[in-house]
Amino acid sequence: MTTMTDTTLAQKGPGRPWYREPYMWLVLGLPLAAVMGSVTAAVISVKVMANDPVLDRALPKAVALDPDLLELLTPEQRALLEKSVAPARQARNHAASPALPKEE
Repeated sequence: MTTMTDTTLAQKGPGRPWYREPYMWLVLGLPLAAVMGSVTAAVISVKVMANDPVLDRALPKAVALDPDLLELLTPEQRALLEKSVAPARQARNHAASPALPKEE
């Protein structure tokens, strides 16, 4: 049975430099690749978001209903018509309720 003594360790000399060790590149490389990937994804998303046509649109104006048509309708028909042209942000939470949302 052979054991390594202090003299054999001293005879071996210094090891390889840190940048020549393959496990060191594994330890540094994987986190570095993750950081680079996240920065790349952030840059791409910011560039795409700057040209997003959905964000550039102004809020749609409310649809104007013909007052003469409203006079000819029954109250139930009038409520259905007004509900059908309500903006989505007002009507989305009131889809099942018969009451119309109040104007802001």
